[in-house]
Amino acid sequence: MAGTLVIQPLPGIGDMVWHLPHIEAIARACPGGRVTVLTKRRSRADELFDGSGFVHGVLWLERAQSGEPAGRHDGPLGAWRLAADLRGHRFETVWILHDSPRYALAARLARVPERIGFGTGRQRRFLSDRRILPRADRHLPTVEKASRLLALHGLAVEATPRYRPSDAAMRNIAERFGDRPRPWIGLGIGSSEPFKQWGADRFAALAARLTAETGGTVFAIGGPAETAMVEVIRSSGGAAIVPAIGLPLGEAAALSRTCDAMAGNDTGLLNLSAATGVATVGLFGGSPPLTQYPNLVALEPAGGAVYRVDRMAEIEIEAVAAAVLASLPADRSYATS
Repeated sequence: MAGTLVIQPLPGIGDMVWHLPHIEAIARACPGGRVTVLTKRRSRADELFDGSGFVHGVLWLERAQSGEPAGRHDGPLGAWRLAADLRGHRFETVWILHDSPRYALAARLARVPERIGFGTGRQRRFLSDRRILPRADRHLPTVEKASRLLALHGLAVEATPRYRPSDAAMRNIAERFGDRPRPWIGLGIGSSEPFKQWGADRFAALAARLTAETGGTVFAIGGPAETAMVEVIRSSGGAAIVPAIGLPLGEAAALSRTCDAMAGNDTGLLNLSAATGVATVGLFGGSPPLTQYPNLVALEPAGGAVYRVDRMAEIEIEAVAAAVLASLPADRSYATS
């Protein structure tokens, strides 16, 4: 498989969403307009790029996360094993959207002739392209480094990540939920960390308020881990609250895009929802607010949120309800409680 490989090793869904503009810009500059992506499984990139017009394949980077057993690409020999896995693909170019020298070394050992990366540390030894970032940029966020690297190569990057769910995912959502009353409001109830979780009781009170105020439908969107949480939320509003648990990532994005508004914890789903362009309300009581989405309203405690300091309970239900109601289309008539 000759072509271009993009290595984006940050593990989260949100990390991958932030890099969508960079991956698409690289693909546009490639023959055929498509790339292969190497990343970690937690990014769920196979689902994210299913049906994508600019990614034709996803390879997995087998490295441990959060106390998991060491993976094939971990340890002193991990770069050699990664090189062996890449060699058969015969990539002509690799873009490394990360500082680590490990991936540049693996690409060199895999005999990829054109190797492009940040080059702000030891990585530069293994790159073939000398258009690298200055040392002064080494402390910038990874996404900002990626934008600057692409600029050095004359590639324009959109400031706002955007994601278009596939037509098939949109059809599936319409067939499954199309008879539900409008407006549709999605609640992203999942959380990767306890300090980002607003809580079942607060979401339940919010759902009850929104269904009573609008006469519409509230979708509780999360993974299997949120099953019990959904039952708490449903008890507040009955049939007007619809569980949407364990959807494929593309369908979760399609449901978000189809909603009239979304609200939720700071998660990959929140990023994905905002990237679809839907009006989004984000709850930031344990992490700094996202700033790259003009369609996202960020709510945080007085004085601002600090990473890993759990102040989610300080975000008031009334404030969230008011922000969601204000984001709904103005040209609709709703029932009032």
